[in-house]
Amino acid sequence: MLATIRSATLAGLEAVPVSVEVDVGPGLPTFTIVGLPDAAVQEARERVRAAIRNSGYEMPPRRIVVNLAPADRRKEGPALDLPIALGVLVATGQLPARTVDGYLALGELALDGALRPVPGVLSVAETARRTRARGLLAPAASAGEAAVVEEVRVYALDSLRAVVDHLIGVRPVPPAPPPVCATGRQASSLDLADVRGQPVACRALEVAAAGGLNLLLVGPPGVGKTMLARRLPTILPPLTRDEAVDVTRIYSVAGRLPAGAGLVWERPFRAPHHTASASALAGGGVIPRPGEVTLAHHGVLFLDELPEFRHDALEVLREPLEEGLITVARVHSVVRFPARFMLVAAMNPCPCGFRGDPQRSCRCTPAQVQRYLARISGPLLDRIDLHVEVPRPPTDAVLAGGPGEGSAAVRARVVAARARARDRHRYAGDGATADSGPVAPEALVFVRRCADRLVLGARATRRLLRVARAIADLEGVEAVQVAHVAEAVRYRVFDRYAPTPT
Repeated sequence: MLATIRSATLAGLEAVPVSVEVDVGPGLPTFTIVGLPDAAVQEARERVRAAIRNSGYEMPPRRIVVNLAPADRRKEGPALDLPIALGVLVATGQLPARTVDGYLALGELALDGALRPVPGVLSVAETARRTRARGLLAPAASAGEAAVVEEVRVYALDSLRAVVDHLIGVRPVPPAPPPVCATGRQASSLDLADVRGQPVACRALEVAAAGGLNLLLVGPPGVGKTMLARRLPTILPPLTRDEAVDVTRIYSVAGRLPAGAGLVWERPFRAPHHTASASALAGGGVIPRPGEVTLAHHGVLFLDELPEFRHDALEVLREPLEEGLITVARVHSVVRFPARFMLVAAMNPCPCGFRGDPQRSCRCTPAQVQRYLARISGPLLDRIDLHVEVPRPPTDAVLAGGPGEGSAAVRARVVAARARARDRHRYAGDGATADSGPVAPEALVFVRRCADRLVLGARATRRLLRVARAIADLEGVEAVQVAHVAEAVRYRVFDRYAPTPT
């Protein structure tokens, strides 16, 4: 007898429909799975056998063939365990075929028949909505994220026996309710008020947050570069619901969503070690999975000790910094992952870390300093909007100084500045440039002089204007002024090898 159960498999961040066809016929007792299964899918034979038997059903000693259609798309992971088991039960007459019609099923089976969570359930729920499925049969631990898609009936089930009892009406389970859409920010122990003696760096952090800009912090060890970076999410606006869905989908596909979690409302903060490979940053695998740049989508990617990263890993950042997405190409597929993040990087001014420090002498030769700085390519540096020096703060400011301005007050200004930017893009008029909105004529003259004196390319000049625009938005000024451009030039330390025009 032949049975067909609907399911899905992941392709990037999307889930594509899969028909699990199970044929049970005469012949030697075998269990064969075809349709480009990976090792985890092949091992479903043993899990399904044990789960069916330990759930009180009969595993027939007959020839079983499972086809995963379409056969030319590779399938991976244990999510197809449940549909395979249901197909065996239908094909052997232990479960009426009509009871599974229209349902989409997925889940990993334990040997005792329990259902375990699997990655990508939110994406599968969106596929169920697109294909007008009757409902989604999902592990109870994954139902929270699936219920985000309100148009789909999600049935949270904890075992194969519970799935069968629900389908035949012995113990029907009501659809899981959608998660409460609370957008409140979770309490954080981090606050910008903890940073003392770094007013310029704190101001640069606020400007970067207001404009969604990339930031490079340069200073000796122990001056607070990492401390500043980790407090950036505390001054960013809360995620919108659409952004929260995007982040949740990414973390679900990557298998990083805690069991039972609903929407992720906190902006991501990713801080990979400097030994991370290019694939770890960009994503990869036989079936590509998200890397760090995608896990930081709508959040912050922090790269500490920037020059210590491998050259090929750093060059991976160029495309996502410019386009907001990353393309991962494999022999059988090309997947595009979203990667719109704020890059915050930190580095020492030289290998020993004390170049320019008034209290410690630098031991590096000019050639060593040059080689160290050359590890960061010009095209990558060109894509970083703000380069800020973080000097060693005075001891009195650290020990006796009072707390600085808190994250809540700074965040309020950042939210207001971004609201002005959204309104300006909605009602763009004459005198507006692509990135900076209206610019005062004298400010444009000053920008040209700065670009000529600092030998800025087109991209760097455009980013200089973006920084000036963020400063103007923080002040509530409609047109960019000379003072805004002058402050923006202050945040280009790698370009200021010549005096700034006056």
